[in-house]
Amino acid sequence: MASRVSALAAEAASRPHTPSTRLFETRRLSVALTESLSPEDMVVQAMDDASPTKWHLAHVTWFFETFVLAKHLPGYRVFDERFNFCFNSYYESQGARHPRAKRGLLTRPGIAEVFSYRTHVDEALARLFAKFGEPEGEVASLIEIGINHEQQHQELLLTDILALFAANPLMPAYRQPKPASIGRSAASVNWVSYKGGIHQVGHDRASFAWDNEGPRHDTLIHPFALADRLVTNGEWIEFVEDGGYRTASLWLADGWTTGKRESWQAPLYWENLDDQWLAMSLEGQRPLEPAAPVSHVSYFEADAFARWKGKRLPTEFEWEVAAAALPLTGNDLGTGALRPVPADPGEAGAPRQMFGDVWEWTQSAYLPYPGYSPPVGAIGEYNGKFMVSQQVLRGASCVTPPGHTRPTYRNFFYPQQRWQFVGLRLASDTV
Repeated sequence: MASRVSALAAEAASRPHTPSTRLFETRRLSVALTESLSPEDMVVQAMDDASPTKWHLAHVTWFFETFVLAKHLPGYRVFDERFNFCFNSYYESQGARHPRAKRGLLTRPGIAEVFSYRTHVDEALARLFAKFGEPEGEVASLIEIGINHEQQHQELLLTDILALFAANPLMPAYRQPKPASIGRSAASVNWVSYKGGIHQVGHDRASFAWDNEGPRHDTLIHPFALADRLVTNGEWIEFVEDGGYRTASLWLADGWTTGKRESWQAPLYWENLDDQWLAMSLEGQRPLEPAAPVSHVSYFEADAFARWKGKRLPTEFEWEVAAAALPLTGNDLGTGALRPVPADPGEAGAPRQMFGDVWEWTQSAYLPYPGYSPPVGAIGEYNGKFMVSQQVLRGASCVTPPGHTRPTYRNFFYPQQRWQFVGLRLASDTV
């Protein structure tokens, strides 16, 4: 299953495609991600932030039905009018919806009917292309958004399955383990310096980007230095053993309060048994790889660790300037690793692991760029209304589909959230 998934993921990003080909390859990958799951696995919801696999599969299908087929394919028959209530996420313009925290109660429709729903919509999309050819104008834009939207849910599907399996006392594995690098030493940290000045940041709209990535604009950046690799598990163990979770002076006030309330003593999914650190992964519970990037830490934890090291987190614009000239390659879903892996030795003067392994916390609040305005209509609800009380993350993770990242990509989460594959690299005003 894992090799099939990585092959499909790599194929979907490797060769030039028409929009219709890219769409159906993306749709096939979503189904392939479920091949090792039982029907029971696909119904349950691990927590309020997560969603059942079945819901992810139906929601992305609802998106194409609601915004593409119902409006642009004459004579289209909606599969089930009730699904709008069940599988709408947060689009107020589309009416009332099932509460997010109770998606795991949707035992009906069953998984077989959800797959029938996907088939119904895919066949209608094929009719749309047969009737009108490759999409243009508004339809092309909606198809592109739908592809990228489904890729986001592919990543969420895997992170939510990990959360579910981590809550199961049997510690099931999503796939069979691959050899790890338990004894491998972490690559040494080098620091890459960058000059200050006025820099242009944000997407230029020459190709697809989310609305929150623009407008492109000037920003002042002071001289800074960036660690050329991600913070590792081994370094985090040192933080834990040095009392990092017990030292209030390292923490932001909200972070200290949250950590005490939630009894944080280590990253999410870590457990110490008989003086050995274990971590739950998509391969089940396994010994921690000291050289691999730390993952599943909140912004509060990342900020405290950086302060413990005498450093800080980068701003999102420092990160973007450092990433702008780098190739968009890394340990993503296409490699099939399904976990963060140790950094390879790199050439001096260039950051590593910028587009894979873990999303990277920045110290930047998720806010609109100068001149930003959300798109008109329902699609305008996608990003803009969430621009408050969240932090920006940059890069990609080990379960991000290939091709679904760029230097300007702005991911965002609340500072206490850590079920996603999120980690950090350090920054400094001086080396």
